[in-house]
Amino acid sequence: MPTRLLRPLLIILLVSVANGQSPAPVILAGSARADITPREPVPMWGYGDRHDALSTGTLDPLYADALVLQIGSEKLALVGLDLGRSPSETSLQHIRERINTEAGIKYSFIAGSHTHHGPVLELTDQPGKGRGRFDAAIRYYREMEDNIVAAILEADRRRVPAQLASGSTVVNSLNRNRHTRFEPKPVDNELGVLRVDDLNGKTIATVINFAAHPTMHPSSLLKFSADYVGTLRANISREMGGQTLFFNGAAGDLSANPGTLKGPDAYGQALAQEALSLSRRVTPRPPAQVSLQVNEERFNFKSRTDIANPVVRRLYEKAFFPELIPNFIDEYSSGIRPRLTVAVINKEIAIVGVSGEFFANHAIRLRERTRIRQLFFFGYCNGYHQYFPTIEAVAEGGYGADNQVAPAAIGAGEEIMNAALKWIYAMVGAR
Repeated sequence: MPTRLLRPLLIILLVSVANGQSPAPVILAGSARADITPREPVPMWGYGDRHDALSTGTLDPLYADALVLQIGSEKLALVGLDLGRSPSETSLQHIRERINTEAGIKYSFIAGSHTHHGPVLELTDQPGKGRGRFDAAIRYYREMEDNIVAAILEADRRRVPAQLASGSTVVNSLNRNRHTRFEPKPVDNELGVLRVDDLNGKTIATVINFAAHPTMHPSSLLKFSADYVGTLRANISREMGGQTLFFNGAAGDLSANPGTLKGPDAYGQALAQEALSLSRRVTPRPPAQVSLQVNEERFNFKSRTDIANPVVRRLYEKAFFPELIPNFIDEYSSGIRPRLTVAVINKEIAIVGVSGEFFANHAIRLRERTRIRQLFFFGYCNGYHQYFPTIEAVAEGGYGADNQVAPAAIGAGEEIMNAALKWIYAMVGAR
């Protein structure tokens, strides 16, 4: 850390000690990675036309990348996963309970990149719901939980004094709206970066936030892959050092827009260059206030689809496969219950995590309304409750806005975003 930045911190610490006060809170950070690739053939997530076809190998490994931040006495874990979604509710609770018990980490954003070349995560160890036909998948869930926890705990053990830098840039050409027919089509083309360095300026972790479906490999490929995200991370870590975490944004209606770029590797390299340019421009600076505030809530919305209806159930079983559907029926038996997690760091960086595929306008409008210096929007985070279109998207119709894949009541996304807005203002304080 440059002397001019370190000196104010040392003065604060010395004055506090001389006055008999507790030292001012500082930031600690550590990062780590674990391999979460299934070792046995299991059903693959994301493309319905695969049905229950089993994976046939690995194109490139799947990883869990973890960053643990400690600000004062509170700890926060950010975990980016090469999975189609966050782990299932049961797995998520196991992970969160373990990291709280073993490391005192109460708060976490655990998010899938939304690759469509990861494993199905919704099966359970019950007759007709996975047991017997898909025992390898059940075994994998326990291994996945262990490996994610291991990455978080290792990141926690590696904590050192740290400094943060964040920023965003507009990337106009690398994603597109795949849903609406109406112009202008909403596209969240903001690329966000959070850089975490030690006090000597060495990068501990780089967090990338961008909204685009990682669906560049065809559904016919039955091999595990991180899609463009793997190439993106590799390029950034090679140049910046440290761990690179990717978090998809409000990508419910946004696809990658490769243009003349051929394949996920070329696309990942192009996006990495944009992120690297931004990462080198942002500069760590002492915050006016060192603080961490986190709030989390689960909502409960009526379902627009009665998946338990025998006729509807048979249609879903035909579209996907029979063992999958009763697990959805169980999860949605008391309504659609998405989770919203909001953290505000140093009263200037907000992280909003939502457990589904939110349409782009949700993030665009929230960012416009918060007036905070930096807002990161993490989709597929801390659970998964399918699509959350805007009200006007539902009125238009089409995939992603229809009740088959967007079961939550109309206006659910707007209600969640309003809650996030109120929390951020409450955390930052009146302006």
